[in-house]
Amino acid sequence: MIKILLENFNPDIRPFVWLVSAFILAFVIAYQTFPTILYVSKTKHLMDEPDGRSMHANRTPTLGGIGIFFSLVVVMTIVGAMLNTKVLLLVMGSLTILFFLGLKDDLTVLSARKKFTGQLLAATLLILFTDTRIIGFSKIFQVDVLPYWVSIVFTLFVYILIINAYNLIDGVDGLAGSIALLISAVFSVLFYNSGALSLATISVALIGALTAFLRYNFSSKHKIFMGDTGSMIVGFLIAFFAISFISQTQNNMSSLYFGSSPALILAMLFYPLMDTFRIFFIRIFIMKKSPFKADRNHVHHRFILQGFTHVQTTLTIVSINLFIILIAFSMLHLNLNTQIGLLFIYGSILFYAPFMIKKKLKKIRKNK
Repeated sequence: MIKILLENFNPDIRPFVWLVSAFILAFVIAYQTFPTILYVSKTKHLMDEPDGRSMHANRTPTLGGIGIFFSLVVVMTIVGAMLNTKVLLLVMGSLTILFFLGLKDDLTVLSARKKFTGQLLAATLLILFTDTRIIGFSKIFQVDVLPYWVSIVFTLFVYILIINAYNLIDGVDGLAGSIALLISAVFSVLFYNSGALSLATISVALIGALTAFLRYNFSSKHKIFMGDTGSMIVGFLIAFFAISFISQTQNNMSSLYFGSSPALILAMLFYPLMDTFRIFFIRIFIMKKSPFKADRNHVHHRFILQGFTHVQTTLTIVSINLFIILIAFSMLHLNLNTQIGLLFIYGSILFYAPFMIKKKLKKIRKNK
């Protein structure tokens, strides 16, 4: 009976049911895994010690990435025989490389060079063996198709940029997980509508794992951080989704997003990228120090300094990023260069607005 059912089962017939099942499976596995991780972390004293730049006061486990990785691998293993096995296996291989690098960094210390090398290796595997790459600039600044090796190098750069930009926003409760949840939700819809069921399954599985993680990340009694293990895995998947989406649309002239995919990706990743470029500018040109030296000048740190709580900071940033994405989708009819130019303008204004509103409210309270 089971053999006949499996032989005749086709996820393409009921993709929505399939994706809901992938979400539930990922959520349940992650949710059941985190208590064990918390217990082992506390028993073996594998905790993050608060320091001068920490936004928390208590010792907290940082191995949440283990639960995220475990749930993703189980889901991809179970669905692998029924979907695009090649892509799923290569994604799992890349995630495994990053998992062990991140785990070593969370438990001991890993040099930036080794992390960078691991990220390059993981990204190269997917680019070369699936030929999933950014083939051109979609006529941004009149540049269209790139030479093959230039395309590969640029795609590698995009992977490294997104992975590390995502890692940098993991500074307050729920922020990194919520931003990734939002981005994965958008990609799930895009992949579902385009018929890319393998990619939709991975993105939905990530949503399930992150939903379970956020339950603990926001908790006051059983808090857990995703750590470098989680941030590298999640950042890598977001980069993979972004590059896969651009690659698909650039190779399909009939796609609704053929001339707009770079702008949509920039909108989805607006906060991580904006914060990264901003922090690098401050460190290099204003503070005259290494751009990789940690401090508390991130946008989310500024929100906390302005009196926002962790939850308020996360909700505000995620809401703004969602609004930016919605505006980007409403401007698909415009020229790509115009879309990107306007994105930088309205995106910057929207992220500056909460500080102006907070300052105005303080002034009103003072005058009362």
